[in-house]
Amino acid sequence: MVEGEIGALTVGVPVPSLLRWNVSADADLVFRCLVSFGPRRAVAIGAELGLAARRVRAALEELADADLVHGVRRRMAGGAETDVWHAVPADTAVATLRRRALRRAPAPAVERRGGLAPFAALRLPGRSATRRRIAQLAAAGRVEQLAMNPEQAFTAESVAIGSTIDMALLRRRVRVRSLGRPPADGDRSSAHAAEFVRLGGDYRETGPLPHKMIIFDRRVALVAVDPLDLSCGTWEVADPAAVDSLVTMFVDHWSAATDPQRNGVPQIVLKPREKAVVALLAQGHTEATAARHLGISNRLVTYTLRGLMDRLGVENRFQLGLALGAMNAVPPTVWTPEDTTEGTDT
Repeated sequence: MVEGEIGALTVGVPVPSLLRWNVSADADLVFRCLVSFGPRRAVAIGAELGLAARRVRAALEELADADLVHGVRRRMAGGAETDVWHAVPADTAVATLRRRALRRAPAPAVERRGGLAPFAALRLPGRSATRRRIAQLAAAGRVEQLAMNPEQAFTAESVAIGSTIDMALLRRRVRVRSLGRPPADGDRSSAHAAEFVRLGGDYRETGPLPHKMIIFDRRVALVAVDPLDLSCGTWEVADPAAVDSLVTMFVDHWSAATDPQRNGVPQIVLKPREKAVVALLAQGHTEATAARHLGISNRLVTYTLRGLMDRLGVENRFQLGLALGAMNAVPPTVWTPEDTTEGTDT
């Protein structure tokens, strides 16, 4: 897609959401546009995203202050000068924001009445040692496990290991409460969360969380040295007063959190027709040619796109393409008008 082109739906490359790092929604959208489709002038960004000029300027200033974009002065035809905005690579942006968050994060502190008190803690040196200890403590668990996870994205390996442990605890009728944040861009861990709840686990979501930790039977707690990187190791805390304070912290955040299944925040799942329409438009089809290809009416194609935009909370097709591309939600699919799972064209 060239600068200023309007028409077919263009799906951008997957770009991780920056919202988890307290970046505004406008700045996240502008950054995603620049990474997906290359350098742009502010006026072109506004036209493609459907954002007012003042919102684009504010988003670019926010991103520039965080060293995520930079403007290159260019002379246009007619002699006028303007900035063309370039984004840093997505992985560089995430690393930059993560370092900033860690610099701002307060050091973990456990309080007793009368002020801070020292307590004995064993340092587990890395990810492997931490996972082995989690498995040992979970195997010995009898009553309750409390987990606080500040991440919004997990590796497939982490999800697989966590799922195995959680399911084993639930089968032994151990109460498991897991507190997390809304997954970014349809993160693969959403499926585990749904299965976790189906089998009897308690799951809630909230805003930023202070630590990554697991508390076993309110006797032993594992607290990550770096909340977002288990390779930095973990503190194992067994001091009763310290564990009690960590439990209190968990319960406070749990009480303020919400159950996503009760608050209308399900992971978006595209229906066969939606996948087919989006895939064709991403290939360059118009609504009319997509309708002919699928054997449905132009009006049904329009309704399908409008429904998707409403579900994702976006305002135009360019924003829809960015959102779906970031979610990897548009694989090729086969759909025919005889598919009866979605109703009929009325």
